[in-house]
Amino acid sequence: MLSSAVRTARPLLLRPLTSSSRSLALSHHRPQMAPDPTRPVETSIRAKLTEALQPAHLEVLNESHMHAVPPGSESHFRVLVVSERFEGLPLLQRHRLVNEALRDELSSRVHALAIQAKTPQQWDSNPALAKSPACMGGSKHDETVADKLKAGKD
Repeated sequence: MLSSAVRTARPLLLRPLTSSSRSLALSHHRPQMAPDPTRPVETSIRAKLTEALQPAHLEVLNESHMHAVPPGSESHFRVLVVSERFEGLPLLQRHRLVNEALRDELSSRVHALAIQAKTPQQWDSNPALAKSPACMGGSKHDETVADKLKAGKD
């Protein structure tokens, strides 16, 4: 049986291949998957990042299963965004762009978001998605998590 993280990984190549991106895409591209209606938060994250940042590569992983939340929750995510919009921007500014695109989700349904924001050149030299550490149980004592989980089901 595949782990939940592997099953929920949905990388997305959004631009047609150019000569400069062909080797990048061919070496790292996985098939595009259709949005899953049973994962509305993941679908929303994917759509908003696509619209705001026009990524060359996007991965959205629901890591909720690794935390102290009910099965099927959509509260903890990791995103990898590869975008030309990040050229010349410091890491903090890249994260601000991602956070701004996901403002509604972060203020309501998403408890935690890990961000990897890379330029196409950075992705080409290191096409890895970082691994999340094990849950330390911090959300067990955070009363806002229950509200966010409830909001995600509405």
